[in-house]
Amino acid sequence: MTTAIYPGTFDPIHRGHIDIIERTAKMFDNLIVVIAKNSKKVNLFAEEERLKMLKEALTHLNNVDVIFTSGLLADIAKKKNAVAIIRGIRNSTDLDYEMPVAQMNRKISGVTSVFILPDEKYSFLSSSIIREIASFGQEVSEFVPENVALALKEKFLK
Repeated sequence: MTTAIYPGTFDPIHRGHIDIIERTAKMFDNLIVVIAKNSKKVNLFAEEERLKMLKEALTHLNNVDVIFTSGLLADIAKKKNAVAIIRGIRNSTDLDYEMPVAQMNRKISGVTSVFILPDEKYSFLSSSIIREIASFGQEVSEFVPENVALALKEKFLK
């Protein structure tokens, strides 16, 4: 059985993430989506909220699990016996950031990173852009699952 992990902060999950998750789930026996804590980011949604949103958005995928970690990704990869760390690459800026991270993860864990391009219709999406437009009351349901669009509306109504 092959296992891959797909880490991210997913604040919030959007259709670009889901595209990568669905395609990756076809390539591996198991895919573990890892909601990672990033000390450099201030999140809109708490860990429990993100976990709930992801689980609801991914119920149609039988071989996908969702977990949260505040530890090193390389440690999770080793612990879960992952053969790959999946990373979405939208542009050269993403690649420049991800390359040294992938090299360090491989050095620590021995696990290879696999870069996947999102479908071109999602290549402009980012969680930060979605949060920004939602904060101004704009409709985001085209970019995120329904449960996430509702959570964003609720968050910004407060």
